[in-house]
Amino acid sequence: MCDLPRLALSVRQPSAWAIIHGGKVVENRSLGSIRAGRMVPGRICIHATTGLKEDEFRYLHWRLAQHGVTCPRPDALIRGAIIGTVEVTEIITKSDSEWFGGEAGLLLSNPKAIDPIPASGALGYFEWTRGQDFAPVKPWMRRFNRANADMATGELFPDAQPSYKEPPQRPWRKG
Repeated sequence: MCDLPRLALSVRQPSAWAIIHGGKVVENRSLGSIRAGRMVPGRICIHATTGLKEDEFRYLHWRLAQHGVTCPRPDALIRGAIIGTVEVTEIITKSDSEWFGGEAGLLLSNPKAIDPIPASGALGYFEWTRGQDFAPVKPWMRRFNRANADMATGELFPDAQPSYKEPPQRPWRKG
């Protein structure tokens, strides 16, 4: 833990996973949250938040798929932990990156996964400390996208990705 940055940024799953493992190179934020959170370039830890609702996961899962990223099932995503480090190289307000989609963002590079460390999150950059436990898996996470059960395995296609006839509705208001 000594060689990890002392500052972290909380990011919702599966976006936190995508920053570390899926090639997500921009973390979108408002200019106000970047200023208020004292976000500046430098190496930081990525903290996976504890909160995640099914509609949020479905939307983020779908969004990541638009970028060619297949994320793990929700019950396989660690929450409430430092999961890696990344270099914030620049604060951007324009970009041609397929990951950019807002008023501003943090341009990211050189992600490094670590063995997850339980920790509480906060808004903006924050000094993290080791916590006690990871966030528990919620019942909806275990049921997510399960097909009709078969007697031997309890499921038909356990690794099948959900398909979407229509894009899921964005669960947060814009702005």
